[in-house]
Amino acid sequence: MKLIIDNAIPFIKGEAEKLGETVYKRGADITATDVRDADVLIVRTRTRCDRALLEGSNVRLVVTATIGFDHIDTAWLAEAGIRWTNCPGCNAASVGQYVACCLLRLQQEKVLDVRSLTIGVVGVGHVGTEVVAAVERLDCRILQCDPFRAEAGEEDFVELKTIAEQADVVTFHTPLTKDGPYPTHHLANADFFSACRAKQPLIINAARGGVVDEQDLLAAIDHKHVKGAIIDTWEHEPQIDQRLLEKAFFATPHIAGYSADGKANGTRMSLQAVADFFGLDIAFNILPPALPANYRYNPFERPVCEQLRRYDPLVDSMALKKYPMLFEQLRGNYPLRRE
Repeated sequence: MKLIIDNAIPFIKGEAEKLGETVYKRGADITATDVRDADVLIVRTRTRCDRALLEGSNVRLVVTATIGFDHIDTAWLAEAGIRWTNCPGCNAASVGQYVACCLLRLQQEKVLDVRSLTIGVVGVGHVGTEVVAAVERLDCRILQCDPFRAEAGEEDFVELKTIAEQADVVTFHTPLTKDGPYPTHHLANADFFSACRAKQPLIINAARGGVVDEQDLLAAIDHKHVKGAIIDTWEHEPQIDQRLLEKAFFATPHIAGYSADGKANGTRMSLQAVADFFGLDIAFNILPPALPANYRYNPFERPVCEQLRRYDPLVDSMALKKYPMLFEQLRGNYPLRRE
């Protein structure tokens, strides 16, 4: 079996070799020539998996070591008889940590008081559920919006309009979709931000860049319809909007889910998916590294709480704001972070 693997997938080297021959390449550089005689492709979001890449190849299985899969042309893969899978929930707790720590850092800077907040969580799947759990531990009031779960008869879900009118913080955790009954492309748009005027909430996007219309968000910030923004996922990555970069409280390079725990989960799930597809009984030993003694994510400050010792988003934000042209390098050379 031959596997073509994104070389930035962590902890995979030495374990993928249990499956067969491996070739590692930068995700954005994987070509049709590379995959022509491969059986399996293991990628992240930087590899567009479609007809242009895969037609005429021997690839039978595409695995993305991520939750999101909008970089995969699922309709064409189905037509071509190529199976695909993602890693749902692999880094959900990491995103929960990110959101909670962003709020704690803003509390430290006296921007807000977490105990008084109503948090609106939009999209309550694997990731959104972990975000709810993380902010509930901060004693926040929670509003949840997930039309699919509400339609299935589950209780305690509200409409997006209610979140716009009542939430102090709105955090998005949906996939990026342009069709279906509830498309999410530009879900947060001018109409949504206009409905936010009374509460002027903080907007967090750690979902997909296109879920928030960034030009409408900038206008909403300028017109004080919202308090501000925390942006981890951007439209047109890695070419990010410089004005939004400057205005955001925290601006990070798509790393909300980048804890070592989440990365290990995604890699383990990816390799297990390959083994299961080919009926192989193989055990994979993938564990995140332990934190060194006296570790703190921000080495320049004494943390005010255990959560900020383990992760301080200010560090990642300062790096991106100083070096926006290094978006991919900051993402690819991410420091050790544990949940």
